[in-house]
Amino acid sequence: MIPVLQGLKVIEQGTFITGPAAGMLLGDLGADVIKVEQPGTGDPFRAFKNGLYSPHYQTYNRNKRSITLDTKSSEDREVLDALIADADVYIQNFRPGVAEKLGVGAERLQALNPKLVYVAISGFGSTGPAAHRPAYDTVAQAASGFLNLLVNPENPRVVGPAIADSLTGFYAAYGVLGALYERSRTGIGRKVEVSMLEAMAHFNLDAFTHFFQVDEVMGPYSRPSVSQSYVLRCADDKWIALHMSSPEKFWRGLAVAIEQPGIFEDPRFATRDARIENQEALIALLGARFATQTRDEWCARLQREDVPNAPMYDTSEALEDPQARHLQLMTSARHPVMGLFRTVRSPVSFDGERALQVRPPPTLGEHSDEIRAALKRKRTDKDDGDKQ
Repeated sequence: MIPVLQGLKVIEQGTFITGPAAGMLLGDLGADVIKVEQPGTGDPFRAFKNGLYSPHYQTYNRNKRSITLDTKSSEDREVLDALIADADVYIQNFRPGVAEKLGVGAERLQALNPKLVYVAISGFGSTGPAAHRPAYDTVAQAASGFLNLLVNPENPRVVGPAIADSLTGFYAAYGVLGALYERSRTGIGRKVEVSMLEAMAHFNLDAFTHFFQVDEVMGPYSRPSVSQSYVLRCADDKWIALHMSSPEKFWRGLAVAIEQPGIFEDPRFATRDARIENQEALIALLGARFATQTRDEWCARLQREDVPNAPMYDTSEALEDPQARHLQLMTSARHPVMGLFRTVRSPVSFDGERALQVRPPPTLGEHSDEIRAALKRKRTDKDDGDKQ
């Protein structure tokens, strides 16, 4: 880790993705993130094949320590309060009202520690007619208008990863950093709130701007048409992506690469506007041409002509690309019990230094003893100091 947040103490009582993603992002920057989990089961995302170390859980829980606490128990509540007393950040993603029932609402925790930055992540916000509705990734994508930009109307089905969940975690971490900067001047923490609906509506800003400014309701092909983006199948059944954008030099390079220099004599493809209007015909033309050579051959031709392209890799291929290897995107560590852990490093470098070291996701309660022991030592030191 590049420890730009070294010394920052984060208590994360998150489950599934949104809360854990926010905690992981802070941990990636060097914060000491303590994940508070229920004894026995822990984060529900842990469960996998009769174990508690699923790939889903591993994705969002590196660079953390785990302690198990039953916050309904007065003894464990005291432990949590002791953790909160000198923490910088607390993160939860309960439904609105649940934190207060568990005794971890903002009012109580910030009374214990006024400098605490308290983060509450929800599905639809803490108030309003939908505040208590259950919200998951697809629900938030749909409610924000974003899912409408992903679904192919000819074969409607949900596609892709948990975009709303992970992005909400990013926005929460973004809010934390803003609150911490303000606290450096005021000494007082803030309550930071973000909902999946708000996060996805902001992420969908381009579509809303088009609607506000020119009354255009964008669909799944609106931006790809204007940006002139293509995915094309090659002779070896592998795919390639092109993003031609506006500069005419890219199109001239493409014409050379596909050995069809007369393409612009066709009025359907002679100008940018014409290509946008006739994109389906252009897809058919390019599709037939790209089907004649392998993906590697097309990549070599396009790169020679400086045409924006990339192989449409699957997960097993992407990190083996020479550029990905050069950037050391894949990093690994070994957990003493669970063995080899591989992941994708934080994308942020500081002064040219990459975050190549990572702490594997903890097993349930892995650090309970060491965290409790540290709290006990702290109490002992305080008592000794009070006696002097």
